[in-house]
Amino acid sequence: MKFTLAIDQSTSSTKAMLFDENATLVARTSVDHKQYYPQPGWVEHDPEEILRNTYKSVELLLEKSKTDPSNVTSVAITNQRETVVVWNKLTGKPVYNAVVWQCNRGTKFCEELIAQGQEPSVIVKTGLIINPYFSASGVKWILDNVTGARESAVKGNLLMGTIDSWLIWNFTNGKVHATDYTNASRTLLFNIHTLDWDPELLDLFTIPASMTATPLPCDALYGTTTMNGMLPEIPIAGVLGDSHGALVGQMCFSVGMGKATYGTGSSIMVNIGEKVLPAHRGLVTSVGFAALGKVFYAFEGNIHCTGATIKWLQDELELIKSAAETEVLATSVESTDGVYFVPAFAGLGAPWWDNEAKALICGMNRGTTKAHIVRAALESIAYQVKDLMALINDSGVELCELRVDGGPVNNNFLMQFQSDMLQAKINRSPVEEASALGAVLMNGFALKRLVEFSDAATLRTKNDYIEPKMAQEKIDSLYSEWSKAVQRTLMK
Repeated sequence: MKFTLAIDQSTSSTKAMLFDENATLVARTSVDHKQYYPQPGWVEHDPEEILRNTYKSVELLLEKSKTDPSNVTSVAITNQRETVVVWNKLTGKPVYNAVVWQCNRGTKFCEELIAQGQEPSVIVKTGLIINPYFSASGVKWILDNVTGARESAVKGNLLMGTIDSWLIWNFTNGKVHATDYTNASRTLLFNIHTLDWDPELLDLFTIPASMTATPLPCDALYGTTTMNGMLPEIPIAGVLGDSHGALVGQMCFSVGMGKATYGTGSSIMVNIGEKVLPAHRGLVTSVGFAALGKVFYAFEGNIHCTGATIKWLQDELELIKSAAETEVLATSVESTDGVYFVPAFAGLGAPWWDNEAKALICGMNRGTTKAHIVRAALESIAYQVKDLMALINDSGVELCELRVDGGPVNNNFLMQFQSDMLQAKINRSPVEEASALGAVLMNGFALKRLVEFSDAATLRTKNDYIEPKMAQEKIDSLYSEWSKAVQRTLMK
C-alpha cells in the first residue's frame, strides 16, 4: 500500500496524517505549539518551532504507524491562513515571530487606509475588506518595526509568505518559494481577477514585490522533499488553506454547496462558481479552490473564536478538563437561564469586523453555575454561524446544503442547536480531518490519480443529517437576546 503524507499546520498544532490510495485516513499524530501574546490583542507563533514540530509529527507518525518510508509517495499541505512569516533567504531565519491571523497589531494602519478611502478599490481587487485579520498589515508592521528589516527587504534579502510558503521553502531546502491561490487570496495583496500579486496593493502596504512567493493552482507540483531526510525524495503536490481544504474535502464542487469548519475559529464558505461575485458587507470573496484548469470562487465569513472559546474555559478558567465534558455539562441544564457569552477575545470577525470589541458574559445571577456558562459558550458558536448564514442567504447564491466538519461536530448538543438556529438540515462529515482530505484530493489531481471532480466526489460514501427540532418562536427569542448581547460588546 502506498500513502500520501498530509501536513495540516493549524493555529494550535501541527498534524501529520497518512492517507491510503482510497483517500482513507489510516494514521494521525499531532504536536501542539506555543501561543505568544506580547500585548493585549497581539498573537504570535514561532515559525521555527512550527517547522520543528512538523518534522517531529512526521517522525512520530512513521513510528506510530510502523510505515516503511519508501511507501510514502508524496506530501500534501493544508495550513492556517493569513498567519504570515518574514524570513531572511540567506540565513533561512525568521526576522520576527509569525504574526497570527488573530493579531490586531495592524489595526491603526488599516483604519488609516479606510479613512483615506482606499477600501472600495481594495475590495474590488481582493474580495476582502481592509482588516488586520489578513496578512498585509502584519508584514508591514514587521518591516516598519524590526531593526534593519525594511533595508534588508529593499535589498531583496527577505521573503514573506503564509505558513504554506514557509514550509515549502524549508521542505525544499530553499529551492522553492511558492504559495497557492487560496492562501494568496487571503493576504490583501493578491488580485483574485488576475490571479497574481497586485503592484498597487504591494505599494499601498509598502511591501517589496521581491518578497512574494510564486502563486500556483492548488493542484500544482511544488517541488520535491525528503522531509529532513526521513523520506526518499518525493513530490510536494496539493496545497491549499485549511478552510479551502475543508470545502474540497467536503466535496463542495457545485455552486451552492457550503461548509462550516469548526476549529480554533470557524470558517463558513459557499461555492459561488467560476465568476467573482461581490459579497455583502460582512462577507468576503476568496478563491475557493483551483484545480483541473478551473478556478472556483467562494463567499466566506470568518469567526475568530469558536473552539478557542472552549479552550479558554479549559485552560484559563479551568471550568472543564477537556472539550468532551462540554456536552454533558450543557445538557445537564435545560437552558442557559439567560446567560449569553460573546467570545470577542480578539475582537469580532464577520459580520461585525470590530477589532475593538471585548469578550462578554452577561445575564448571570446568583444561581448561575458553570453548566450555564459552558452551555452559553457552546451556543455562542451556533449563534455566530447563524449571523453569517443570514448574510449568505441574502447574497444571491442559494445554499443547497451545509456540510460541517472539525472536532466540535462530535458534540451532539452543539450540532442540534446549530441545526435549530439555522432552521436547516446540516450534513455532518464522516471525516473529521476534512481540510487534510481536501489537500489529499488536490494531491490526487496533481499526480493524475484523479482526473475529474466526480472522481473525488464518489469517495464520499456516508452522510449524517441533523434536522431542526426547535420551534421558530423560541429560536427568534433566543437569537434576539444574543443580538442584544453582541451590541453590548461592539465599540464601533
